[in-house]
Amino acid sequence: MTLKKDGYVPRLIDDELKRYLSIFGAVNIVGPKWSGKTWTAYNCCNSATLIADPKGNYQNRRLALTDPTLIFKDDLPQLIDEWQDVPGIWDAVRYRIDDAGKKGMYVLTGSATPNRDRFVHSGTGRIKELHMRTMSLLERGISDGRVSLREMFNCPAFSFQTRDMELKDVIEYTIHGGWPGVMDMNSDASLEVARGYIETLVNNDISFDGVSRDPAKMRRLIRSLARNESTMASKRVLKRDMTENPDDPQIADNTLDDYLSVLERLHFTDFQPAFNPNMRSSVRVGKTPKRHLADPSLTAAAMGMNAESYINDLNSFGYLFEALCVHDLKTYAMLFDGNVMHYRDGDGNEIDAVVELPNGEWGAFEIKTGAHEIDEGAISLLKMDRKIRNQDNGRPPRFMCVICGMTNAAYVRDDGVYVVPPTVLGP
Repeated sequence: MTLKKDGYVPRLIDDELKRYLSIFGAVNIVGPKWSGKTWTAYNCCNSATLIADPKGNYQNRRLALTDPTLIFKDDLPQLIDEWQDVPGIWDAVRYRIDDAGKKGMYVLTGSATPNRDRFVHSGTGRIKELHMRTMSLLERGISDGRVSLREMFNCPAFSFQTRDMELKDVIEYTIHGGWPGVMDMNSDASLEVARGYIETLVNNDISFDGVSRDPAKMRRLIRSLARNESTMASKRVLKRDMTENPDDPQIADNTLDDYLSVLERLHFTDFQPAFNPNMRSSVRVGKTPKRHLADPSLTAAAMGMNAESYINDLNSFGYLFEALCVHDLKTYAMLFDGNVMHYRDGDGNEIDAVVELPNGEWGAFEIKTGAHEIDEGAISLLKMDRKIRNQDNGRPPRFMCVICGMTNAAYVRDDGVYVVPPTVLGP
């Protein structure tokens, strides 16, 4: 009998969590605040300790600070929520697992990553990390999942009609966001929630580690990251954005590094690393990643945009739609240990997203909003395919696909390139 909450909407990582609990002593679910980590953990646990619970004058936290072993319960698996508030819990869990020699004892959840130097042991082999993102289109009920990302590596043939999608519809589901708590809201209301999320972060959460930071600087940094969504903006570009007004104070390099690190540790940002189709090349190392905010709604909120704004600025919306598709590709690919990257060569040729399997096979994706852009995306993919095939040790893609927001069909083109709307894509 688990602690499953009434109204719980199943998540794609539910089965992964159960699988990892059968292999490891504990699972540490990480991800942005309010993405549903605690409810997902409740769904498979028999007891729970909420470290941030204010009941009894924060009794659980005070007990854990006194002696972490005081919070352990006999009904396993046990959820320990917001464990990072008392980092000593990590080592206590690791020791408890070693002592018992059992699997599936604990589920840890937290919305921030403490400094690892505060741990005596890493937890390797005992505690498995599981990343949870905001809800994908499939989890939100917008995608029916008829096209499997994993199955695309087997190059299936398919052709079927999908529902017609107007531009306004695509914009609405993109800016709405995947927070479980906004599922019954319209896009305007969900954007208000996203704006409140950012304000809470800059006014409270950025000092989670006890270090005082300037909310105004962090707010400018978040706006710069939003403005450069789905790009490889350098730190120099971010600094320039943050000081574009004469009254804006300069920001030192080490301060920028610290603020970027904080956003990463709060899981507010997500990275899309660089890919190199030549496995023997060292170019993969050190290439600039693309930066994304944790959910497209955060980007829209930080920019002060809404559905009407994006209808009048389709160039900006193209980057936001790409962020949504990459977010979903990451959510689906994680279920079969796939990685999502991007590719750019020395001549400036790009692939929006690359999904790579552990065996080295990969698929290439161009992401387009309008159906009139499908040909452009396919031509770009075929050009890169030819170039890679002519390289020494080059690995050509297993398949190529244009993800298009406004197509009303999923099919394989005569040139072999898939065309798939995100509303039929799934793991």
